[in-house]
Amino acid sequence: MSEAPLSRLRPSISAREAQWIGAVVALEFWLLGLFFWVSPTEPTSVRYALYPFVWINVGLWVIVKATPPAAASRHRVVAVLVALAYFLVLAALSGLIGLQLDDHHHHGHVVSGLYTTMGAPGWGPAVAYVGETVHLSFVPYLVIGYLALAYLVYVAVLDATRAALSGVLGLASCVGCTLPVVGSLVAGVAGGSSAVTAAVYSLSIDISTVVFVLAAALLYWRPGFDSRR
Repeated sequence: MSEAPLSRLRPSISAREAQWIGAVVALEFWLLGLFFWVSPTEPTSVRYALYPFVWINVGLWVIVKATPPAAASRHRVVAVLVALAYFLVLAALSGLIGLQLDDHHHHGHVVSGLYTTMGAPGWGPAVAYVGETVHLSFVPYLVIGYLALAYLVYVAVLDATRAALSGVLGLASCVGCTLPVVGSLVAGVAGGSSAVTAAVYSLSIDISTVVFVLAAALLYWRPGFDSRR
């Protein structure tokens, strides 16, 4: 294993970074407590209130710690396009963006407009735009999490372009890249069985959180991938 992967496997945390982490976590718990104190909403489960912070904290952490390698401008353009396409795929599979070409035929006129929903920190404030043919949603923890994964893909593509064909092939078989996509597809295929659908739906947030953390870890460390081969 090369020096670069070894350095990624031993991410150092300075005293200042530890202080920042503690301050951020304390702020998140304060915001959460304040929200449920002033809001009539009651949490259905503690873990559902905490999951968005897992996405946000892990996402921000890997963005701060993952450093893109030096690369030519054309390689950066390619990396940006691949990362953007990856983000759009995740956003589409999660319902953040989508087409609704048939909605007005089956349900009457679609009420277009911009909608805002307050929710627990991380879940909200959620913003949605509904048009005649497209809908867009902004859910803070999902957007931050998917942007983090897209950024890690950007870094991985830059590593791959430095390694020419061998690196590109390694990236194509990257488990971290495909894990969120496969997870979403499996949930969709499970729709054939009502019992399976109910089980998957009841644990969908748990499963998606585990998948996100695993994907972020694999994309950050990229075990077995050596950009200098």
